[in-house]
Amino acid sequence: MASRVLLVAGLFVSQASAAMEFSLAIPNTFANISTCANVPSVFSCENATAIQDTCCSPTPGGLVLQTQFWNTYTGLEEQGQLLPKDSWTIHGLWPDNCDGSYAQYCDLTRQYDPAPSPAKFSNGTVIPAYTGPTVDTFILEFGRLDLLDYMNKYWINQGAPNTAFWAHEFSKHATCTSTFDVACYGSNYKEHQDVVNFYLSVVRAFQRYPTWEMLAASGIHPSNTTTYSLSQFQTALKAQSGGTPYLGCGGTNGTILEEVWYYSHVWGTEQFGQFKSIDAVDKSSCSTTEGIWYYERTPTSEREVRVIL
Repeated sequence: MASRVLLVAGLFVSQASAAMEFSLAIPNTFANISTCANVPSVFSCENATAIQDTCCSPTPGGLVLQTQFWNTYTGLEEQGQLLPKDSWTIHGLWPDNCDGSYAQYCDLTRQYDPAPSPAKFSNGTVIPAYTGPTVDTFILEFGRLDLLDYMNKYWINQGAPNTAFWAHEFSKHATCTSTFDVACYGSNYKEHQDVVNFYLSVVRAFQRYPTWEMLAASGIHPSNTTTYSLSQFQTALKAQSGGTPYLGCGGTNGTILEEVWYYSHVWGTEQFGQFKSIDAVDKSSCSTTEGIWYYERTPTSEREVRVIL
């Protein structure tokens, strides 16, 4: 018996040591912002003078949108791609310009989107489709199994693999966010470090806005029998986030709730900075006169992701 106990104990220590060695080998992915402490800080889009170091504040895309989806199915349920129970899902983190305009696919050397949308720039230049390794391999290169697990729970695509969605969001939006520029990572930059850093930042921003819980706590639940007014959604979410978000609706006359966009100005970098909520600059596409459906999910399209097995 004693030998068995020692064997088990030894195995445990060996596994713990291996896990520790693995954790110590995981490289950091954050940018080098050591110079940012020496420049004036200001909320993005509220600066009176030009930003001196664009690695320190998102410029010109200082109107930051954390966007989320409410889908009721994925279309890939048989492949195990399911929605998280009692949660909206991540859409992205977008760097709009202060006037509400925006750029996209700003660095084609970091274009990992297998199906760019749009497929061309306004001048007719084609955005080449990416055919290399999927972006989940980038995350694995940095040992961030925790990040990949979270993304597969809360960043869910519809009708295509999750990795294609993640690649689209980085390529279209992060490449236009100055604080994710390769130059911000310094001379020790490792390829794809910016990609992993962006995904970590998206997760942090998403966790600031627990839409399902904010609505449920205000008595607004998904339902196939009850509708709500646009003002009910707006009031509930503004009371907790500090700004009226954009609510996007589809269906006849904009009566089916599908997405939410939270607008912010950022103090510091988009990675670590303080988000200050502001009212949406885009008008909601939801009906102001008819009831809005916040439909229940198809039961076989969602799963409980909060339990550790």
